[in-house]
Amino acid sequence: MNKKTNIYIAGHKGMVGSAIWRNLVSKGYKNLIGATSKELDLRDQQAVKFFLKDEKPQVIIDAAAKVGGILANNDFPYDFLMENMNIQNNLIDGAHTAGIDKFIFLGSSCIYPKFAPQPLKEEYLLTDSLEPTNEWYAIAKISGVKTCEAIRKQYGRDYVSLMPTNLYGIHDNFDLNTSHVLPAMLRKFHEAKNNNNSPVTLWGSGKPMREFLFVDDLAEAVVFALENKLPEYLYNVGSGVDLTIKELAETIQDVVGHSGELIWDSSKPDGTPRKLMDVSKMHALGWKHKINLEDGIRKTYQWFLNNIDSIKEIKL
Repeated sequence: MNKKTNIYIAGHKGMVGSAIWRNLVSKGYKNLIGATSKELDLRDQQAVKFFLKDEKPQVIIDAAAKVGGILANNDFPYDFLMENMNIQNNLIDGAHTAGIDKFIFLGSSCIYPKFAPQPLKEEYLLTDSLEPTNEWYAIAKISGVKTCEAIRKQYGRDYVSLMPTNLYGIHDNFDLNTSHVLPAMLRKFHEAKNNNNSPVTLWGSGKPMREFLFVDDLAEAVVFALENKLPEYLYNVGSGVDLTIKELAETIQDVVGHSGELIWDSSKPDGTPRKLMDVSKMHALGWKHKINLEDGIRKTYQWFLNNIDSIKEIKL
């Protein structure tokens, strides 16, 4: 690796991809390659192969995916399974066919079984059943992990999978129908604050525990994996610290400055009871997160306020 290495970031306009791009630029990397979904349909195998032939990347970082929360995963299972498999298969096989020796695949902590022991270790993969509300996305990501492992095992290529915990931050999705829990809460509290501090109703009991990582910390982990040859095929990336959804809501409420009532709708699903990542393997190699949750939420809210007029699908 050097600063002139051709690096293709799939999904470079998304929250994760854009954070990786910013990080690489800040470190002096010169030859970054990106293509919007209009310029390149990653679901089209031939288009991907032609793109890689033309652009000649030496490294691929796969930050592209069809993503969404519990509601979206539940309503569109086929889309989440097939589109994600098509995207990652085209990129992984395209990279392998083109002779690209370095590939970083990004997944999600939802690949682990619903009732796996806590904290979640990499070796718990495929030891039990998944959380039903997002199993379609999880199965797609598991297939990507195993495909990278297979290429690594059979051909000796440096293909590594990083499994981040729940991410949030700059360029997050704040659409209430498709967003994850933290940005959805942030938007709800913001709107309620502007509506005379009206009550905010949130799904579930507030008891499940979740871990969160600011997206810039994930970008640091990706660049760490880029600049080093990691000895194993799968690594968890997280803060190693969790809290209840209720505590998360109260933290966001405080950051936003909402002073109204908080109501929990227990008729709605909670999802997995707890998801805490064991990040000891990444820590042992030398990577550790830097941004604590409250600071990350403040950064995210400030970005939200600065970009309200241009945030996709938000009408405030």
